Amino acid sequence: MSDEAFPGRDFVEEGRKLFAGYCDFMWAASKIDGLPPMGPPEIAFAGRSNVGKSSLLNALTNRKALARTSHTPGRTQELNFFALAQEPPHERMRMIDMPGYGYAAASKTKIEAWNTLMRGYLRGRASLKRVFVLVDGRHGVKDVDREMFKTLDSCAVSYQIILTKLDEVKKGEREARVQQVLADLAKHPAAFPEVIFTSSETGEGIAELREGIARMLAQMGL
Repeated sequence: MSDEAFPGRDFVEEGRKLFAGYCDFMWAASKIDGLPPMGPPEIAFAGRSNVGKSSLLNALTNRKALARTSHTPGRTQELNFFALAQEPPHERMRMIDMPGYGYAAASKTKIEAWNTLMRGYLRGRASLKRVFVLVDGRHGVKDVDREMFKTLDSCAVSYQIILTKLDEVKKGEREARVQQVLADLAKHPAAFPEVIFTSSETGEGIAELREGIARMLAQMGL
C-alpha cells in the first residue's frame, strides 16, 4: 500500500510523535512461558552482539539510558519489552530488545537457551509485526546474520535490515554497502526490500527509521 492511500499524512511527524511520548521498560522474559500477555503491536530488534542495538534504541526514543549499553558482548540475555504510549497506561506499541546472537564466548547451554527463547517468541507471537535486524555497517552481512535471516524466513516473520555505525563508514563506501545487503536480501522471502543506514552517534537515519515504523503501522491499519 503506497502513501497515496494516506493523503495528507505526514509520517515523518507521526514517527517523531510516536517516539517522543512515554516510553519505559515494562517486562523481561528469560523463558517462553514468561512472556507478557499479548497486547498492542510489537516490533523487535535483533542483531549480533555489539552491533549497537542498545545505542540505536536509545537514539530512536531520544533517551540516554532506556536500553543498557555495554562493551561486554552478550549482555542482553532476555527479551526486554519497552512500552510506548501517548500517556500511560494506554500502550501504542511495544519494542522488544532481543538477545544478541553470534557471541562465541557464551556456553553452548546458554546459546541454546537464547535460541529456544528467540524461536519460541518469533513463531508464536501474533502481535509481532516486524523484526528489525541490525547489521554492522562497517562490515556488512556476515554468515551469522544470514543464519538469522533463515530463522526469520522459517518463522514467516517480516523483517527489515538496519545498518548501524554509519559515521564509521566512508561516504564513498556507503551506497555499495547498502547494495550488497539488498543483494543478500533478494534470496530471503520474508525480508522487507529496503535498508536504512543509521548512526546512533550523529542521529543520521533515525528520523527515517521512525518514519518507516509509523508508515508500517498505518499500512497495517494499526
